[in-house]
Amino acid sequence: MITAISWIPKGVSKSLPSVVEPPSKEEIEEMIKSGALERSGDIESEEDDEIMDADAAKQDDTIAHALAAADALGKTPKNSGTSFMDITDGLKELDMDNYDDEDAGIDIFSKGLGDTYYPSNDVDPYLKDNHDDDSEELEDMTIKAEDSVIVCAHNEDYLNRLEVWILEESEDGDSNMFVHHDIIIPEFPLCTAWLDCPLKGGEKGNFIAVGSMEPSIEIWDLDIIDEVQPFLVLGGVAEKKKKKKGKKTSVKYKKDSHTDSVLDLAWNKEYRNILASASADKLVKIWDLISGECNITMEHHTDKVQAVAWNHHEPQVLLSGSFDHSVVMKDGRIPSHAGFKWSVTADVESLAWDPHTNHSFVVSLEDGTVQGFDVRTAKSDSASESKPAFTLHAHDRAVCTISYNPLVPNLLATGSEDKMVKLWDLSNNQPSCVASKNPIAGAVFTISFSEDRPLLLAIGGSKGKLELWDTSSDAAVSRKFGNYHSQKSVSKTEA
Repeated sequence: MITAISWIPKGVSKSLPSVVEPPSKEEIEEMIKSGALERSGDIESEEDDEIMDADAAKQDDTIAHALAAADALGKTPKNSGTSFMDITDGLKELDMDNYDDEDAGIDIFSKGLGDTYYPSNDVDPYLKDNHDDDSEELEDMTIKAEDSVIVCAHNEDYLNRLEVWILEESEDGDSNMFVHHDIIIPEFPLCTAWLDCPLKGGEKGNFIAVGSMEPSIEIWDLDIIDEVQPFLVLGGVAEKKKKKKGKKTSVKYKKDSHTDSVLDLAWNKEYRNILASASADKLVKIWDLISGECNITMEHHTDKVQAVAWNHHEPQVLLSGSFDHSVVMKDGRIPSHAGFKWSVTADVESLAWDPHTNHSFVVSLEDGTVQGFDVRTAKSDSASESKPAFTLHAHDRAVCTISYNPLVPNLLATGSEDKMVKLWDLSNNQPSCVASKNPIAGAVFTISFSEDRPLLLAIGGSKGKLELWDTSSDAAVSRKFGNYHSQKSVSKTEA
């Protein structure tokens, strides 16, 4: 399945990503000592050990029976027509002791092309095409400034990875999409956030933050191929001791770490070293990526915090939504302030600020509805309820994901467990459905509009297939928002 999608701005990726050298013996030993190679499921209980011992005993019995049967089958029956002497005579005729000394006569490997000498590799017909292969491989690995790059958090069976997709577009309108490289990650990914904080120096970086079922947040460098460790890890488990019979596992967390799954991440584009995280431990945290430390911890929710988002125009303002049926807006400069709170009708699945105003946001809920709010109507008295600007019955099942179009005002996309993606015009707080699509994604878990292509929407879900929807190909969308479609359209691309 695909659980999260992040677009990388055009021209940001390194044209030819570096290939990491394999870790040295000393580095591997250090990784083992630090526990970096341990997985959360590696610690087994004593009951599990007993089960494994019992299984091993059963296997030993099975092997013993098999060996006895093989031994019995290997014995020559009394009434067999073949005797031991017959076998000995046959071996003598083969004369195996002098096998290597025999003259085989014609050497089938002599006087052929294999004996031909070429003065250089350039004229050797078996080697001269290698340079062409190398150039083709180099071309495939090169990321052009005009290429679109998409990162998908992917899970298949027990394999967790980040897939880095390239979308190539030609002048004649054709497109080609393929996986450039992938990054194997240790835990089931739940959310991602791209960031350009210059963690390695310089003016900008190209990193992606990953939240997972673990309490840590991993920061991976997208300009490196075959990397086996994240560049930076925020929080996480410091020590885990094997549990004894009848007792729980003893877990010690790093300072200021989350203590449960990280459900959402939000990078601050204005303060580029700042990352916000939401967790199943009911907390919202604000991290400094340069120091790798948590600066602020907020405890204003009473259940899992599912979503966080920074305001596009007031970058100190943070919004969070929870399973406690509430959305809270707080100012990161004064985290002790109670902030402003809105009640919603169900568990929060996702939320987003309108990128075209500083006062509007929408929230998608587990009951299939989407609600819009205007912060100008917020009341400081927590007992007073601020009513939503609109309530939209968008889907038949949970609305897992929403995406405002960053370039087209009033255009919102919603994705749901009902396997549908819908486009809405939110003009005047009177939502109307403009278009809908049943993609190949299955239950839709994540959608995201491109910031470089006004009407291009990436879709991912339970089937683990990435799909791009050029929404301008829909007649109704083209009529209503076609004037924003400044670039050539992309035909539907899927994998």
